[in-house]
Amino acid sequence: MGGMVEPIEGDTIEDSARAAPALIRYLAEGDYVTRRYVSRGAEINTGDYVDHATVVRDGMPIRDHFTLDRHGFMIGRHRSAIADFHDRAAVDAGYLREVEKLVARMCGADRVAAQGWMIRTSADLSARAKEKVENYQHAGGIQPPAGEAHVDYNEITGRRAAARIHGQAFPDAPPYARYICFSLWRTFSPGPQDWPLAVCDGRTVRDEETASNTLFVVDEFPTGDALTAPVEGEEDMIAATIFRYRPRHRWWYFSNMAADDVLLFKFQDSDHSVTWRCPHTAFHDTSLPDAKTRSSIEVRCVAYFDRA
Repeated sequence: MGGMVEPIEGDTIEDSARAAPALIRYLAEGDYVTRRYVSRGAEINTGDYVDHATVVRDGMPIRDHFTLDRHGFMIGRHRSAIADFHDRAAVDAGYLREVEKLVARMCGADRVAAQGWMIRTSADLSARAKEKVENYQHAGGIQPPAGEAHVDYNEITGRRAAARIHGQAFPDAPPYARYICFSLWRTFSPGPQDWPLAVCDGRTVRDEETASNTLFVVDEFPTGDALTAPVEGEEDMIAATIFRYRPRHRWWYFSNMAADDVLLFKFQDSDHSVTWRCPHTAFHDTSLPDAKTRSSIEVRCVAYFDRA
């Protein structure tokens, strides 16, 4: 792990939290061409993945315990003015500005730029995935929940995104001393959610279990050898970070999140002296009765600080 923050052994508050059984999907051991192909209503990965039985602790009763620079995530409260998150025009016009103000308040940034959003749901999207599309854009749509332990950026992708977005959004601002690439996540379906989001304490991951996962946005998925055939310049393309299983990983979720609950977590923090990234994924929560279909919205954004 880049950074000096280490988990505190025997943390009584954390160790006493209720634990839900979970299967978390990880990249298998070995060398693979790792790519993520996304299209309308569906996503696939190359490489081999394995489901590992683990537990996800419920942080809701101790929600104020979690901090960005210690755990890599925090939960807050925010009432949105958006009445219907499926109203794309309303989200584009209003919600992104809400998120910018909210994230600045939560992390103390000097300025924040939102860069895109996605709705994710555990509802059946198979019919949607079969629809033919042209020039599919991986933003502002509806996709299934995340399927494996990952962070949406690797280091080079995060660094380039921060520089590009700052130049576009704040051309007259002074140079930034620190940036944090974030996701701001909320559910707008009633709880308990059947496939809630789990976040991993960033202090419990290391570089040695990571791999980059190159993003390919496509109208139709390739098949056979075309999935992993060499692509010129792939090392410079947008890529996520994916993880192999380690028993030390400590997973959390916040049960029964309501519409006014928001989860903020790091993709990448340029300051590696603190916890600087937060792996995350969805998991099937069988620990609570009467679980409901999850519908959620996530917004990617970058926060900038004039002082490190």
